[in-house]
Order: sequence, then structure tokens, then C-alpha cells
Amino acid sequence: MFYNKVKESADFILSKTAQRPKIGVILGSGLGGLVDFMENKEIIPYSDIPNFPQSTVKGHAGNMVLGTIGSQSIIAMQGRFHYYEGFTMKEVAYPVYVMKLLGVENIIVTNACGAINDTFKPGDLMIIEDYINMWGNNPLIGPNDERFGVRFPDMSEPYSKELIGKALSASEKIGIECKKGVYALFSGPCFETAAEIRAYKILGADVAGMSTVPETITANYLGMKVFGLSCITNMATGIAKVKHSHEDVLRIANESSEKLCNLVKEMLINW
Repeated sequence: MFYNKVKESADFILSKTAQRPKIGVILGSGLGGLVDFMENKEIIPYSDIPNFPQSTVKGHAGNMVLGTIGSQSIIAMQGRFHYYEGFTMKEVAYPVYVMKLLGVENIIVTNACGAINDTFKPGDLMIIEDYINMWGNNPLIGPNDERFGVRFPDMSEPYSKELIGKALSASEKIGIECKKGVYALFSGPCFETAAEIRAYKILGADVAGMSTVPETITANYLGMKVFGLSCITNMATGIAKVKHSHEDVLRIANESSEKLCNLVKEMLINW
């Protein structure tokens, strides 16, 4: 049974630490540097956790890291799982279920993505205000377990206005400009075509990426508040007349990681 698998994973983590995190952070490609700001660190490799998926993508370290930033006890995922790796949507979102049984109440999701909005540029940060699920798939499809959440969860505020306010206050305080916009989910692993990007722009998307939305849907279902932050690593196909590569994505993400991590750190310190 799915609930028992999740509980086994959570119980294993709880048996390895006395820390009881209230905030979860999911770190995207090249954005794992937040753990450098953490104190009282305890690292648990995904490979040690029963029933846990294993990350296969370059730039994803594959560790659960527990620790503190300021007075906040957090658990950070160094690397996430993607649909294009062959995982089911439920497996992609599995760590969020585990975090729920650990006692996590709020989740910060970060990602590297491509800009559709031509006023954005590589290196910008974008606060996610809403999403468009382009997959036609959903992590909540299948039997529902009421111990986790209701059959038909509300998605009128997938990204918490309260947490967006905290981020805007933090960005103003430390002088980091943040864009705001809509994230369009694309399955990958190929990058989007120029025609697809034109279609997404008409639908109202500002950026496109291959992650984040499954975790967002699941966290809302589980009653968590979600904050989403994107690192713009490239201009989407057809906007910039260059070819894409994952190496370039990682390079820009690594260059921008300090800015993203400083913003998240400031949010956590003043949570």
C-alpha cells in the first residue's frame, strides 16, 4: 500500500535524526548550493532511504540534507526526480509525501527554466505565481487515500500569496530583483520547439520547464503552503537564435545559484 511505503521512508529518516523539519526545500538543476548555508547538517543519501527513487540527472546530487537556517529547521532535497527519467508522476512527487509524514508544513520548490517572456534574461529569478500543466497527466490520478488529502483538491492558490509576500520583502531587503510569472510544465527530455513556445506564450506562460508542477500539485493536496522560485537559464526556443544544451543550463544555474540561495536564506531567516 502506498501510504505504508511512504511511512516506511519517513520512519527511516526520523530514526536517523533528532531534527524535525517544518520547511522542505526542493533544489533544481545546479541549485544545490543552499545546503552550504545550513548549520547542524545531517546528510542522508536517497539510496539509503527505503522505497525512495534515485536521481539520474547531472547536477542533482541525490541527498536529503537536514539542518537549520536561522531558527528554521529544514529538509532540503539536493536533486529531484523527473517524468522524463521514466518515473511515474506519483514517483516524481514521492518525496513530498515523505516530507508530509515528517511534519513539513511549507515547501519551497526551485528550478532552472527557459524564458518565454522576452523581457526576461538568463540569470534572472522569477517568483512563480501560477502554473500551466501541459502534460495531460497528474500525480493525483489513481485511488485516493483520505489520510493524505481530499479527492478533489483546490488549486486556486497553488503558490501561497503569503509566502510570495515574504519573498518580495526579502528580495527588497537584500537588493535582488525578482520577476513574477507563470510556469508552463513541459515533459522533456528534449527542449521545446519554437512552435510550442509560441503556443505557450499565447496561453499566458512566462517560462517553460520540466519539473516543479508535480510537487506543487501534491503539496497543495497534502495541505502544505508552496513557494516557487525559477532561475532563468536560457531564452526559450525561437526567442534566442541559439541551440540549447543541458551543460549551458547548468552553467547559468551555477552562476545564479548564489543569488537564488541568498534570497531563500533571507526568507528563512525572517520566516
